[in-house]
Amino acid sequence: MVLDLIVIGTAISLGPLHNSAFILLLSSRRGVRKGLAFLLSWLANLVAVIACVVLLTGGQPPAHNSAPSNGVIVAKLVIGVAMVLYGAHRHRRPRPPHGPPRWAARIDDASVVTAAALAWLLQPWGLVGLGAATAVDANLSTLDDWLALSGYCLLATLSLVVMEMYAVWAPEAANARLNALRSWLEQHQEQLIVTLSLLVGLWVVARSIYELVA
Repeated sequence: MVLDLIVIGTAISLGPLHNSAFILLLSSRRGVRKGLAFLLSWLANLVAVIACVVLLTGGQPPAHNSAPSNGVIVAKLVIGVAMVLYGAHRHRRPRPPHGPPRWAARIDDASVVTAAALAWLLQPWGLVGLGAATAVDANLSTLDDWLALSGYCLLATLSLVVMEMYAVWAPEAANARLNALRSWLEQHQEQLIVTLSLLVGLWVVARSIYELVA
């Protein structure tokens, strides 16, 4: 479970869409405040999903080879296959690089509530769903699993935390370098989406098949 959460959390953190949007927020008027609202909303979303899983399982993983356990593995397998197919489709039919989204022109007038809502809209729900399915195996009677779930949520938020701190401590340097990073992300968005989808999808498919036959 821990290794799976590390893979999924890293993929979430590296996603180009929300990172580009976050940089746009940071570069806007009152950007640090909006960025913080986005970051906290993003983290709250991840925590809320994990909390729902814990409430459903009672903090105890289903018995190995039971119907609930196999059902969760099949769900992960389906998501993994979908990610592989999506990545292959985007690879065969790549979209041309594009500039900032239309809403970026109104970003200066956006409120912190809008910034917080944007975090929920930009969540990579396929990866979040994988994280939730993986968290079903958590045994919350042990400290290790508590730490694993907490680490997953923090890892999936790590890129936002780093950029927010950079903007707070070195705003001028952060503005120039983060906007350069945003330009790079926009130019390589397709490659990043395809790579993350294929790598995580293949990993999940392989792990799920192994768990079903083991």
